Amino acid sequence: MLYHLFDYLQSVYGHVAGARLFTYISFRAITAGVIALGISIWFGNWFINYMKGHNISETQRDASIDPFNVGKKGVPTMGGLIVIAAILIPCLLLGKLTNIYMLLMVITTVLMGALGFADDYIKTFKKRKDGINGWVKIGVQVTLGLIVGLTLRFSPAVSMNEVVTSHIENNVVVIEKTPEIKSTQTTIPFVKHHNFNYADLFSWTGDANKYRFGWIFFVLLTVFVVAAVSNGANLNDGMDGMCAGNSAIIGIALLILAYTSGNIVLAEYFDVMYIPGSEEITVFLAAFIGALVGYLWFNGFPAQVFLGDTGSLTVGGIIGVCAMVIHKELLVPVLCGVFLMESVSVIVQTQVYKFYKKRGRHVRIWKRTPLHDHFRTSVDQVLKNDPTCSIFFKGSSNLHHETKIVLRFCIVTLILAAITILTLKIR
Repeated sequence: MLYHLFDYLQSVYGHVAGARLFTYISFRAITAGVIALGISIWFGNWFINYMKGHNISETQRDASIDPFNVGKKGVPTMGGLIVIAAILIPCLLLGKLTNIYMLLMVITTVLMGALGFADDYIKTFKKRKDGINGWVKIGVQVTLGLIVGLTLRFSPAVSMNEVVTSHIENNVVVIEKTPEIKSTQTTIPFVKHHNFNYADLFSWTGDANKYRFGWIFFVLLTVFVVAAVSNGANLNDGMDGMCAGNSAIIGIALLILAYTSGNIVLAEYFDVMYIPGSEEITVFLAAFIGALVGYLWFNGFPAQVFLGDTGSLTVGGIIGVCAMVIHKELLVPVLCGVFLMESVSVIVQTQVYKFYKKRGRHVRIWKRTPLHDHFRTSVDQVLKNDPTCSIFFKGSSNLHHETKIVLRFCIVTLILAAITILTLKIR
């Protein structure tokens, strides 16, 4: 809003004091982050008091599963509304709302926020612990993936330059770019000249068809990445500060990647594809990071509010869509390694348990899943509820408080984020 206002004033009245500041991505990104941080803390305090005053709180968590007897009943949920408000307000104020990438990120936030809110509403007010129907949840995630994938395919505002080079001519830096094209290329980590075109997977269909199949594959991959990262973040949201802390670190890495992809000088320096307009995502991601950091003011142990599905699904959706928009989706398994571990642990545990149950045995790979719960659960707790159960990874008998588990998971994410950034140079 302010960007467009000052742009209009500049065009009508010529020089307007301060107007040029809004043309700088760095100024708008930093300002958006600071505003998001302030909104998150201010609105978070009001939101917590409101929820407590109306007795809207967590009813399912108690101390029975925690060896340190940390009970969490009575803590307000749906704290994702704090994060969503803190993201959207600075983006609407400072973002370039005609930018296709900014619009996609805003749509992602609203759609996933609405899905998560519906899930939390059913759990909290309707007292149905399973929340929204699983197929409905998947359906919305698939819809978002299709919206993003098809927009990247058909929108005339979306393009990329595969190669950018520069040289000095008559003491002037001359930048040369390959033609702007629509492409299904993506970045492969640790490989020199590391662009890969999904269309090449379908070369066997002939030159006329391989790009068509390449785009179909890209759209389906977008659906998969959005759903996978969204659900991974949802599973990671089980301890105070866990999901918000990990997501803030991931957001910083994505901000660096997005700024690099949208800056023609850096794109040439790091030899990555140049995506015109993608630099606007840095404004959104700065607000995203500021909102999560402000939220941690209240969500650090002992939590005063929980993200709920309103927040965790939204945060995961934002990360997944951002990775697809800047064509860095193959870096997601590294960058979001913690989310991946959480998801895989649940899938493996469930399938192994079902497999052996049909054969009259109770077998678990870990004591509990998602994986973070394994480290705060004792073997005795498992055997108390299932005396005949066999556990493959029993782990240490020393259980960890959730603050230590959260800190260590965040350290792992920090290392993975550093590795992700280093892939720009390590090839």
